[in-house]
Order: sequence, then C-alpha cells, then structure tokens
Amino acid sequence: MPNSATPTHCPYCALQCGMNLTPLQGGGVAVVERPDFPVNKGALCGKGRTAPAVLESSVRLTSPLVRSGGTLVPATWGEALDRVAEGLARTRTEHGPDACGVFGGGGLTNEKAYSLGKFARIVLGTSQIDYNGRFCMSSAAAAGIKAFGLDRGLPFPLEDIPRTGCVILVGSNLAETMPPALRFFNELRENGGTLVVVDPRRTKTAEQADLHLAPRPGTDLALALGVLHLVVAEGRVDEEYVQERTAGWEDARAAAMAHWPEYVERITGVSVPQLREAVRLFCEPEHAMVLTARGPEQQSKGTDTVGAWINLCLATGRAGRPLSGYGCLTGQGNGQGGREHGQKADQLPGYRKLDDPAARRHVAEVWGVDPDSLPGPGRSAYELLDALGSDIKSLLLMGSNPVVSAPRAAHIEERIKSLDFLAVCDVVLSETAALADVVLPVTQWAEETGTITNLEGRVLLRRRAIGPPEGVRSDLEVMHELAARLGAGEGTALEKGFPTDAEEVFEELRRASAGGPADYSGITYRRLAEEDGVFWPCPAVSAAGEEAKSAAAHPGTPRLFLDRFATPDGRARFVPVSHRAAAEEPDDEYPVLLTTGRVVAQYQSGAQTRRVAELNAAAPGPFVELHPRLAARLGAAEGDPVAVVSRRGRAVAPARITTGIRPDTVFMPFHWPGEGRANTLTNPALDPTSRMPEFKACAVRVEAVKS
Repeated sequence: MPNSATPTHCPYCALQCGMNLTPLQGGGVAVVERPDFPVNKGALCGKGRTAPAVLESSVRLTSPLVRSGGTLVPATWGEALDRVAEGLARTRTEHGPDACGVFGGGGLTNEKAYSLGKFARIVLGTSQIDYNGRFCMSSAAAAGIKAFGLDRGLPFPLEDIPRTGCVILVGSNLAETMPPALRFFNELRENGGTLVVVDPRRTKTAEQADLHLAPRPGTDLALALGVLHLVVAEGRVDEEYVQERTAGWEDARAAAMAHWPEYVERITGVSVPQLREAVRLFCEPEHAMVLTARGPEQQSKGTDTVGAWINLCLATGRAGRPLSGYGCLTGQGNGQGGREHGQKADQLPGYRKLDDPAARRHVAEVWGVDPDSLPGPGRSAYELLDALGSDIKSLLLMGSNPVVSAPRAAHIEERIKSLDFLAVCDVVLSETAALADVVLPVTQWAEETGTITNLEGRVLLRRRAIGPPEGVRSDLEVMHELAARLGAGEGTALEKGFPTDAEEVFEELRRASAGGPADYSGITYRRLAEEDGVFWPCPAVSAAGEEAKSAAAHPGTPRLFLDRFATPDGRARFVPVSHRAAAEEPDDEYPVLLTTGRVVAQYQSGAQTRRVAELNAAAPGPFVELHPRLAARLGAAEGDPVAVVSRRGRAVAPARITTGIRPDTVFMPFHWPGEGRANTLTNPALDPTSRMPEFKACAVRVEAVKS
C-alpha cells in the first residue's frame, strides 16, 4: 500500500467493505483495493468503486441555500444557520417542543447519530425523533429482542457462513444488494454446504441456490410455520436443547402445528415436497443458519415473521451454538449503529430504552442534565412523517430522502410541503432537500473521520482522506452551531455538549453506552486504527472506562449467546405466532401483488448513485418486472410503458418481462422519483411492534399505457 493511501470503508451498504483511498494529481481520490480487510478482502461492487464520483463539486452542494421568493438561493453559513435556529425556536415558542421534529438516517456515523439524538432531546426538548433505519431492520430487531434479549444484526461474523452446513436465506437478493458478500455463500457450497433461498422472484441470488422457494409476497410467516410444523412431525426437534436453553416451547409448538403442510401450500404456493426438502437440507447437517433481510421484515407482520424463523432455529438447537444461529442482514451503511445510540424514537445511547428510569439516569448524568428533563418516547418514522404539518410544524432532517423512500410517498411529500419550516443537511440536493427552507451542505465519508457499525456488529473507523470543498461543513459543526444559537452555547451548562471533533464525541459516546446492551466503552479510536474493527459488546476493563493499553483489554464479542442469552434467566424465548393475511390482499379491482426492492447499480433513494454516470448507464431508470402471462393479458411487450395502480397512486415505467417472477406478482425497484416512483404505491400499514411499514406486499392493478 502506498504511504499516501488512507484505509477506510465504503459509504454505502452495511458490509462496510474496506478500501484504500489514494490522492490524485489535481485533487480528488481514487479507490484502491484493500485485501487485508476480512469482510470483502479487496472485492468491491460498482457503487464502491465509483464512490469518489460523488465527491466532485459538480454533482454536490457546496454552499448553503435559503428559500427566497419561492426559490432556493445561495447564502452564507451564518445567514443559513440563523434561519434554521430562528425557525426551530419560533416553532418551539409558539407550539411547544414536540412541534419540532428531527429525522435522521441510517448512513450517519455513530458520532452523528449520537449527537443528533442528544440535540433533539436536550436542545430542542422534543420527543419527536426517528430515522429511516426504522424502514430497514426494525422488525428483525424487535423479534431478536423478544427471543434473545438483544438485537445485533448478525450474532456471528460473516466468516462463519462458509463453515456451516446449510443457510436458509429469506428475502435477500444479496448478489445485487451487497455483491461482495456472495463469496461467503459460494464458499459455503464449495465446502459441501447448501443454500436455500426464499424469494418470490428468481433473483441472481436465487439462481445460486440448491433450493429456491418462491412464496406469494406477504406469506413468509406461513412458510416458516409450515417448516416448523414438519420439523415437529418428523421428530427433528432438539428436545435436550429446548429443555436446557429455551422457554415457551409448548405454546409455540401448538401454534406451528395449526399450520399443516397442505394448508401452507395453499397460502404460499410453495409445494409440500419443497417444504419437506427445505426441512431435510436444514436439519441434516450438524450446523445451520437462518438469515433474513427486508423481504420478511418489511411487512405489517414482520416481527412475527422473523419470530417464526427464530422459533425454527430454537426448536432445532441452532441458536447460540458455534456455526449456527439466526441473523439479519442489515441494509444501510450504519443501520446497526444508527439505532444503538439515540436517533430512534424510543432509545438512548448504548441501546438503552428511553422509558427505563436507570437508563435515563445514566445518560442524563453523562449529558449533565436532570433525568426528568428528558422527553419520553416519540413517534416512529412513518407516524412522524405523517404528522408533519399538523402536530409537527418544523423538521430538521439529516441524511434521508423520504420523498422517494417513504411508503405512500405522494402523501408524505404533501405532508413535507405543509410544514411551517424545513431544514435539510445533505450532500446533494435530494428531492426532499429541494422542498426545504434551508439546505446545509455537509461533508461526506472520505472528508471526515468517524465510526460505523457494520452488519456483524463490528465497529469500524472511517478515516478522513481528503478535505471537503470550501463552503462545506460537517454535521457535527452544524449541531454545534445550532446548539449555541438555541441556548446551549458559551456560558451554559451544555457549553461543551456538542463537540465538532468526532473522536471527542466518541469518547462521550463510550461513557454513555457503558453498561448498556450495546456497550462500546472498551472501544477507542486507537484500537480501531490498529485492528480490523471491534465487535460490541466491548466493555471497558477498568471501572473508569479508561483507554485499554495492554493485552488485558476486552477483545470484543464476535459471537454472541454461546454461554447464555441476554435474558434475565439466560434462556431464549419462543414466541408463539400464527399466520395472518397482508394488510391489503388482492381483489377484483386490484388483483395483483406488488413487491419492491433494489438493483445492483443504485442505492436506496438514489440521491447519490443517480449522480454517477457509470451507475446510471447500468441502471438508468425504473421498470416493472412482470411474468409473460400477465404481459400477454395486457398486450404489453418488453420495454412498453405500463402503469401500476394502487389505492394510493399510480406509477408508470417500462415493462421488463421475465419468467423469474410469479404470475400473480409484479416487482419495481424504488430508487427513482417522479412518474416511476415505486413508493407512490406502497402501503404504510404498520407492524404493531416494530412500526415497520408494509413495503413488500400491496394490492395493485397493472394497465397498458396507450401511446
């Protein structure tokens, strides 16, 4: 590696692939492979390779913008920050603190997420904060806490996957969403293991599988229960494990036995022989895993669906044992860390619960405030967005683009337009930023130092490799300046409460997380710079939480639950669940199911990737994937425009005809705004526990568009 290279991590998905950045003559940086990092060993997808393109001044914001006469115009930083502080202060004075909303993002570093939660609760005094990570893996998080007492996406490192015997991969097209991870599954099969993929589409990932199960969208819960039914009926339950390490089996067993195979076949469309083969592949090896992603999670019953797959792992003795277990493939770059440290509606740093008096006392002491001054839990992401313009009058938004990414997006766009005041911090002028009263241009991944936590629970250090353009500041600077303008500045008890140095923020985060479920107190920037990341929980060795300087430092926890689960008695909990229909089933008016997802060349709402020429050439726009039989009924040929209509709106995009999708289902990627915006159609029906919207199944009709 050249001396001038900076080791860092990709700004996109939760793999957080390692890469080196080298300076270019004339400015900018180039991505160079970093083969020493164990997650990707140098491999990168197209998004990672082209990430420096978004650093170019020509595609990003380099000056604050303020709205004047209906138009966004350049302004000084002082003018823009004053405008934001005045807008938030006016709302707080006229309507109370809860009329101020804060909306964060799963791409923010741990330091930014921590500071944003602190800013909302002690500067604005509002309970109304959540983030777009609610739309990522909140159902898996809720199910994991119910069953294991703790939520960490993967309770084991990715390197364990090739050494297990079977993986059931539910609702993940990782060949497109995180391509470098596919090597772990290829190695699994090379080692004699098997891969079962559950997906209504025959994706690039499903093509790699030994067995592909294609259930009707919204029926993953029934599928999991049918598999568990057969495990019981075939005598494959690990009775000794169930007795020694779990509780609640009898109720969960009774619920599963109500889902006999033929009944499940009618619900899901997956044949009984396929169900039996899945059971055989999963149960015969000594070790096996179930991994879920957005497919089963983004449902109005997502928590129960994940819980059913966890029940399968528990009944077969797969959880809390080497090379076995349940895990979730987190999506967003810091989707794991982003919810651990305070930007989620009900949580405080260290993954503490906001309604826990002991947690409030601990964090309040670190922050230097009265525990009683901290607001209680607020609205979840969709509920917060839905309240804009009514209960919530002003919004500070960082790192999210809900105009494209939220369900029932046309309605959310109208709610955003109805606000008295909107301030957005972003790298580019996203579709949401274009509606703002003030837009603040902020630094990107390669221009700042900070930590992120990948899908394994591995805390990583992103390093600054290049300075930002003149006129661009960090989110930490923004919060520091706003806090001062809103009464938390020089001469106050909170004078030093919002540092602009990321390491200083992390030192406070360590103290705030100490003793919590996600304990980072034993992690330091020094350790992160010297190691390939550190897995939480990692408590400090000394009671004072001082930086560990010897081999006595806690090593971190790559593998959870090997001795006990994080419940009061150390036992995992079975949670009895039963199948129920999607919130919106097809009918005569809307006879087809829509499901949504991603393509390899774009990311999330596309706000950044749609500005990269190479990625746009590979994926220039939205499309509607449909089966030839459905296309024939419409009279639609490949590339013809078709309309997809739901109870919430209409989207139009070219047809992509394939036998790789069920005849009763259509698929749209959700990366684009405008006429082809998939989330115009999606259903905001919420899971009662996780408050996750039902992105993955809604009733639609498909129409040919006459020229």
